[in-house]
Amino acid sequence: MTNVHMIVGSLVVIGFIVTLVLNIMSLVNGRVFPWQRSVSFAAATLLLLQYVLGFSLLGEGKDIPGTHYLIALLAILGVGLEHGYASTREDPKQRSLYAVIANVITLVLVLIAYMIGQSNGS
Repeated sequence: MTNVHMIVGSLVVIGFIVTLVLNIMSLVNGRVFPWQRSVSFAAATLLLLQYVLGFSLLGEGKDIPGTHYLIALLAILGVGLEHGYASTREDPKQRSLYAVIANVITLVLVLIAYMIGQSNGS
């Protein structure tokens, strides 16, 4: 189960990198890809799966610093900012700007949690 958690963690990081690149492209070009929102929701779904796996490991008695969990859970704020706030902006440029900011926040938090997990052998 630990290996699955590590693999999904890698996919979460990749998913948010792809989402960030797409949102930066939208900000720069003003063009939104039709499947862009689906990619963002896929990354968020992987994060949710990662939470479930992480809490399952915690229930199995696996030990990892509490900062790993706290930082990982904080990443949901960036996802909420993107899906709940940025997506409601009328102006496409403003929507893309807020989405990029939200993605940067999420990616930084996910990367920190990922590095803590990797350094502790989760």
